[in-house]
Amino acid sequence: LTGAQDGSVRMFEWGHAQQITCFRSGGNSRVTRMRFNYQGNKFGIVDADGYISLYQTNWKCCPLTGTSPKPYLTWQCHNKTANDFVFISSSSLIATAGLSSDNRNICLWDTLVSPTNSLVHAFVCHDSGATVLAYAPKHQLLISGGRKGFTCVIDLRQKQQQQLLQSHDSPVKAIAVDPTEEYFVTGSAE
Repeated sequence: LTGAQDGSVRMFEWGHAQQITCFRSGGNSRVTRMRFNYQGNKFGIVDADGYISLYQTNWKCCPLTGTSPKPYLTWQCHNKTANDFVFISSSSLIATAGLSSDNRNICLWDTLVSPTNSLVHAFVCHDSGATVLAYAPKHQLLISGGRKGFTCVIDLRQKQQQQLLQSHDSPVKAIAVDPTEEYFVTGSAE
């Protein structure tokens, strides 16, 4: 799966010289992150306009009907930009990271209810925007990085911030959690 500056999202398969389908054509907002759910039957994209779109990966029905694959859910999760998201446990709960004018830059969403009622909780922990997310399922922790180099650890069970660390002097761009969830590593723009 590829996402591009022009907003297009295309799927490729080993052994095929060309794309096998185009989920989103060019002319849309820049794709900032794409992720598959754990089961691999869904994926999502977030873009520079603050939207998240969720798709089923059963794209093979589309050539038969002559239609392009459409997202089963799209809504604006941040009113300035969306930078990252993660599927939480079951694929119906999603956390997003971005920039919103009200500083709710980490948000937890329930996709099983209407988009107007889907915000479960919002966290104010990166005043200039959140750039990246990681999820530690065993400990139910959400780890986020921000534009000013801070890393925030959120306990999802209690829906509260546990720690805020100054990990870098530049924007945090990557977070990795080890398989035992004993450690996490951050990488910055520098």
